[in-house]
Amino acid sequence: MSMKLTVLAGINCLKQCALNAATPSNSLMHTSACLRKVEDRKEMLASMPAKDEGTIGEKSVDIDTLIDRKAKFFPDASTATQLFNGIPFNELPVVNIRVSPNNTIISVTDYKGVPRLIRSCGIEGFKNTRKGTNIAAQATAVTISAKAVELGWKTIRVKVRGLGPGRMSAIKGLQMGGLNIVSVTDNTPVSWNPPRPRKQRSL
Repeated sequence: MSMKLTVLAGINCLKQCALNAATPSNSLMHTSACLRKVEDRKEMLASMPAKDEGTIGEKSVDIDTLIDRKAKFFPDASTATQLFNGIPFNELPVVNIRVSPNNTIISVTDYKGVPRLIRSCGIEGFKNTRKGTNIAAQATAVTISAKAVELGWKTIRVKVRGLGPGRMSAIKGLQMGGLNIVSVTDNTPVSWNPPRPRKQRSL
């Protein structure tokens, strides 16, 4: 019996809504609430800043002015034997920075490629999503540069690989730790026929 009364009450409510359709201020049914939520979420996502992949500071270097100043900016045939603090360029230790969106791994090798030091944001004590931040990368770079200075290395080359928030901040951390950076090389692998991207996430 109670089921029958509920159904009748629902029908009466719908009839009342149909009668009040002419005056929207008295309307009892609101169907646009969940649609409004989706629109609000889309607006919020559109207003958020773009995700930093670590390339934000690379625009600050103006190559044209360096070329106009006739600065020796690009390597040539004599670069390998050029002396930096009394050491030829091809015998300088190399700092390899491996950057991903989730972590930053920094290793120091000698000129032959033998690894001497290795440090990552996880080893440094950062956990979970904080490992992928630029602050974690900078702290790791400062620590490893202090250990490199203890080994007697002051002048280094840097090779960066991958995209992530820690690209520029790791290089800045090496400078803060007291290392003199001679060259920065980007070794990020670029595929000519990459895999098809995932379909866009539906909101």
